[in-house]
Amino acid sequence: METGGGEPSSGFPFSIVSDWTHSMSRRYQHLLDKSTPHVLHRWIGFGAVAAIYVLRVAYIQGFYIISYGLGIYILNLLIAFLSPQVDPEIQEIVDGPSLPTRSSDEFRPFVRRLPEFKFWYSITKAFCIAFIMTFFSAFDVPVFWPILLFYWLVLFFMTMKRQILHMVKYRYVPFSFGKQEFEILKKYMLPDNFSLLRDYSDILRASHNVL
Repeated sequence: METGGGEPSSGFPFSIVSDWTHSMSRRYQHLLDKSTPHVLHRWIGFGAVAAIYVLRVAYIQGFYIISYGLGIYILNLLIAFLSPQVDPEIQEIVDGPSLPTRSSDEFRPFVRRLPEFKFWYSITKAFCIAFIMTFFSAFDVPVFWPILLFYWLVLFFMTMKRQILHMVKYRYVPFSFGKQEFEILKKYMLPDNFSLLRDYSDILRASHNVL
C-alpha cells in the first residue's frame, strides 16, 4: 500500500520512532549540559544512586560478581581521573620536563586524562547498569565474596601505591585549591606593577570611548 506521494506507508512509523529518539537524545544531552556547573548536586545524586545499589545488593545478598566488576571499573576510572592527560614520563623523553619542578617555574594547570564530568557520568552510569543487572538471575553467579573483596583491596592498594609514586616522581598534584592562581594574582598586584595596571586601564577606557 502506498501513500498519496507514492512512498510506502511502512516507513511512516519508522520515521516517527526516529524523530522521537532524536528528540529524546537532544533533551537528554541538554539536561547533561545544564548539570555541568552543578558539581556538588551531581555528586550528591551519585551518592544516592550508589546507596540504592548497595542497599539492593545487601538486601538480596547476591550478585557479588557484578559488584566486583563494578569495583574494577571504578578503579580504572579513578586512575584515569588522577592521571595527567599527557604522561610526564613520555613527555620528558620527547620534549623534556613538562610539569614545574621548582616553585619558580611557570604554573601550568593540571589537565586530567579523564575530566571530572566524564568521571561522574561514567561512574553514575555504571552504577545504574549494575543496578538493572541485579534484576536478572543469570548474573547472580555464586562466589565466595570475601575472596573477591580481599583481591580488590590488594589490587586497589597496589594501583594507588604506583600512582602515588608516579605523582611524587614527577611532582604533580591532581587537585588544585587556587593557590597557584592566587600567587599569580598577587604577583601582578604588587606596588611595582600598579603603573602597568593603570596604563592598561587607561587604554581600555580610551578604546571604549572610541567605540
